[in-house]
Amino acid sequence: QVQLVESGGGLVQAGGSLRLSCVASGRTLSNYDMGWFRQAPGKEREFVAAITSGGSTNHADPVKGRFTISRDNAKNIVYLQMNSLKPEDTAVYYCAPREYYIGSYSDQWNYKYWGQGTQVTVSS
Repeated sequence: QVQLVESGGGLVQAGGSLRLSCVASGRTLSNYDMGWFRQAPGKEREFVAAITSGGSTNHADPVKGRFTISRDNAKNIVYLQMNSLKPEDTAVYYCAPREYYIGSYSDQWNYKYWGQGTQVTVSS
């Protein structure tokens, strides 16, 4: 049984920063490529960032230059550093290990297990 727990969300003013963390039980995250996704109210879940087991990263265009995905394999944690936050970043943020390799790392169907997410709210 894989359980994912995201944390670090909260309420922040525009321009502020947050660091999200993702830990897992039942899964050694260092063996997996990992993704961060987000879902805003009334919208579909969308890709934010991904990191391979070897540390290569990709970020969605709306967050490029502001967000940074990273991982600490010794601690089995994946992070999402979010700087220069904007109100449009308000969403529930989820992390997930990549289970399948069909299409792009940004495609949700490549990710099977999801946590409860952590709420990020950015006020203007």
